[in-house]
Amino acid sequence: MTGLPDIRDLVPHAGRMVLLDRVLEVDEYSLTAEVTICFDSVFCDGQKVGAWVGIEYMAQAIAAFAGARARKHGEPVKLGFLLGTRRYTTSQPHFMVGDTLRITVREELQGENGLASFDCAIKSDSIDVKAALTVFQPADPEAYLEGQEA
Repeated sequence: MTGLPDIRDLVPHAGRMVLLDRVLEVDEYSLTAEVTICFDSVFCDGQKVGAWVGIEYMAQAIAAFAGARARKHGEPVKLGFLLGTRRYTTSQPHFMVGDTLRITVREELQGENGLASFDCAIKSDSIDVKAALTVFQPADPEAYLEGQEA
């Protein structure tokens, strides 16, 4: 895909809760995004962000992937849900201010019922994080939240 859109146009998040800075690449099955940790980044204590926030970076990269796919088909960006994380491993307990992280998500499984599984990684010169995330995107998120969709 050329002319990558602003990540804020691909995720259902708003304001400071958009944790990623930009999309670097996207194709039919994967997306790579980037974030540079700043002293005023959400969840930063002024020096570092706990590596546990990597799960949210991965989840937002998956949301951006779903948003890019939706836009490609002329559909709106929709809300989705993180159901679980498996095998989260990290080489560092923190991401330090100044670290630039590349977050890559690759779709491994997509069911017709909205369930999907992604292999995810966060990389920098000294950081290596991996996990598998399971997500759910209902056909109609508003109806789902109101309990009108099983």
